[in-house]
Amino acid sequence: MSKKYDFCNLNIKNNSDEAELFFYGDIVSDSWDRWKWEDKCPQNIVDLLGDIGSRDINIRINSPGGDVFAGFAIYNLLKRAKGKKTVYIDGCAASIASVIAMAGDQIMMPKNAYLMIHKPHCTMFDANADDMRHCIDILDKLEDGIVAVYDDGANPEIACEYIKKMLADETWLNAEEAAKIFKNIKIVSETKAAAKLSSSAFKNFRNTPEQFKLHMTEEEESDIDMSDFFDYANLIKIKYSN
Repeated sequence: MSKKYDFCNLNIKNNSDEAELFFYGDIVSDSWDRWKWEDKCPQNIVDLLGDIGSRDINIRINSPGGDVFAGFAIYNLLKRAKGKKTVYIDGCAASIASVIAMAGDQIMMPKNAYLMIHKPHCTMFDANADDMRHCIDILDKLEDGIVAVYDDGANPEIACEYIKKMLADETWLNAEEAAKIFKNIKIVSETKAAAKLSSSAFKNFRNTPEQFKLHMTEEEESDIDMSDFFDYANLIKIKYSN
């Protein structure tokens, strides 16, 4: 029996020296921001690491990314974890999910998987010029942090300026391309049953490869399923009480 958490795709195998961690949804700041059980926030990782101690972790990624600050927190938490971290890119590690992948001591990447890196971006409403300038400053600092992570994981011959150029171009790397840029990447055989991602998750990306689009599925629009909450009224009261 594995120890299961109240959030899915995160468990500890009993009588084993390994734990499993799946990033198969969005990266979000906290549990209130989760739209699906597959979404992950930093507190999920804190809870897991508190339980596993020095056990090794198998980290499986098929994610379009998400919140940059949450991604940095998760990367740092995993980087400091005592056990060996083996990352498996099952479909795509995009945006901040590719930063999380860099926490792995070894990155296993099938030939039909992708690693995507790009500049951070944000959405602003009702903003004036000062707000926009402040936002630009924040984005520049976030980019510096992202570049530092990639630079740390890059092969010695890869210049920092080259990494910045790849971010500016929104670069999609297959396994062979990624292995030329980043160390610790091991190319493995193609995944016959490729992991799926909803096409809506990639609507803001401009250079999604045609080959990767073949593995994307249209996400049906539906009302939020609240059936897993036993007492929805109390949930609302807790969240919005004064």
